[in-house]
Amino acid sequence: MKNLPILILLIFLLPTIAMSNNQQTTSKVNQKITNGEYTLVVEGFDWGAAASKIILSLDDSISTVDSKNYHVDVKRGTTCQELNPAEANGKLKVLLAYVSDDKAKRVDKGNHLTLVLYTAPFESINSPIMYFGGNPICNGNQWVDFQLTITNKSNSHIWNKEKNRIIPLVDKFDLSGRFTNKDIQLTYADYVPPHSEKKSPLIIWLHGAGEGGTDPSIALLANRAANYASPEIQAYFGGAYVLVPQTPSFWMDNGEGKYTTGEVNDKYNESLMELIKDYVKRNPQVDDNRIYVGGCSNGGYMTLKLILLHPEYFAAGFPSALAYQAKHITNEQIQTIKNVPIWFIHSKDDPVCPVEETVVPVYKRLVKANAKNTHLSLFDHVVDISNQFGGNDFHYHGHFSWIYSHTNKCQLDYDGTPVLSNGNPVTLMGWMARQNNSAK
Repeated sequence: MKNLPILILLIFLLPTIAMSNNQQTTSKVNQKITNGEYTLVVEGFDWGAAASKIILSLDDSISTVDSKNYHVDVKRGTTCQELNPAEANGKLKVLLAYVSDDKAKRVDKGNHLTLVLYTAPFESINSPIMYFGGNPICNGNQWVDFQLTITNKSNSHIWNKEKNRIIPLVDKFDLSGRFTNKDIQLTYADYVPPHSEKKSPLIIWLHGAGEGGTDPSIALLANRAANYASPEIQAYFGGAYVLVPQTPSFWMDNGEGKYTTGEVNDKYNESLMELIKDYVKRNPQVDDNRIYVGGCSNGGYMTLKLILLHPEYFAAGFPSALAYQAKHITNEQIQTIKNVPIWFIHSKDDPVCPVEETVVPVYKRLVKANAKNTHLSLFDHVVDISNQFGGNDFHYHGHFSWIYSHTNKCQLDYDGTPVLSNGNPVTLMGWMARQNNSAK
């Protein structure tokens, strides 16, 4: 019994030790977050890019979260120009919150939470990309500084350091592509499908005038071109390569920094075609009988230009908001391309590329020349296909007909009847996947 005094002492000390440990644990749990880290999720929508989610890092695990406690302030800045207050500062609306992992996947318990933000075409403050028209320093769509401060009003925790950025679909692309032909340097992004023993087709997308530069992420995200790597579109082709070239200026550059609508040659088509051939050569799994080219506006011009110059090379074309003036296309050229499958997409109210000067005369001349596989989806307006902002009563700018291309919402021909393949109605992507040079 000589150890009895020690046992009695331990009995008295144990509650004190436990209390001390509990105080340390409580202190850690209640420790205030003042410079927390967050991950920003940026997605491409029909109208462009927007911040859609914020993933907050926590010191400890949680199992519940209340979205009403979270307040998000945004500050935007750029060296392009001074922004007005409404463009530079604002608040982002939080729709809901849930416990997640560091990739925004829902979990029952974890040390991250995800805030889902309200996104809409008229909520431009939540976009980290801005369009600058006619700016002498910057031109077109550009990334801007996008700084968030997220506050938990219930405990004054603050997150204000962006740790990571997730851009769904864009993250599937390699953005490092560079190609030089003579004195022309082009950048590009590309997506490679999971390899199989079969060869895969190649989809080429040519951006509009607002996506030029040397950062291919702009060409992918500013008007949702990354969607060609989406599972929904890839399924039509059983997997397809996607190549998105980018011009330093704009595809319709006549060599003097001015626009050509077809009356004179542009400076980029030769180098662009060399880039495409080089890419196909370096990727032997590309099926060179199934190479498809499409683009919007400036890219619509270049799509038709490449088909005019190389009608034998492409299995199909899908230009939207065509910027090529019909008066600059000769009857001989119409005869040359009449056997190339082409599906045009345009809106009747396009003020930039009026239909009667561009796509309608080209389409009618092809039909008159007995083109067997030429189609035109001509929409009255470019509307809200998501039905979230008014549906048919919400009209985007009439030039934005590429929305229908990227989302595969083209089904009707110029006369309003469904486009058919082997007697069955098809969508744009369903039709394109069936086109093959070996069948010409």
